[in-house]
Amino acid sequence: MNVEIAPVHEHTGPAHHFRIRLSATARGARLARHLTAEQLDRWGWPYDSEGNGTASLLVAELAANAVRHGRARGRDFALRLTLYAEDATLRIEVTDARPDRSVPLPCTLTPADADTESGRGLLLVESLSTHWGATAGDPYTKTVWCEVPLTGRPG
Repeated sequence: MNVEIAPVHEHTGPAHHFRIRLSATARGARLARHLTAEQLDRWGWPYDSEGNGTASLLVAELAANAVRHGRARGRDFALRLTLYAEDATLRIEVTDARPDRSVPLPCTLTPADADTESGRGLLLVESLSTHWGATAGDPYTKTVWCEVPLTGRPG
């Protein structure tokens, strides 16, 4: 398992937090995306803003991976959003129950074949976020995370 495969960047100032556990199902992954959009709207990034759309897409990809590759019978996945207000950076963390299934290292991903229907999620994460990686905080879970600047200041 890769432990802290990308640097953690320090943020200063106040932060807003949101955390929820969801069922490791397609419905849970869909709900993670919807809850992200709603929470960002509450924090000042409207549904139709670029930052909200990008963050929602990143959550959708990470949650889908948690359901598809990190699912363990009877175990949920967790979504955590941390908004660093000073520099308008959102950290997205999705924790699943399969630490034995490692994540490729950043900058080592290869494009999926054109005729396949999957294999592009982490490529999207890598291209849309400023940083991403995976951590194993305990022997029972792994967390895949990314950070994305939210464009524009909230109104």
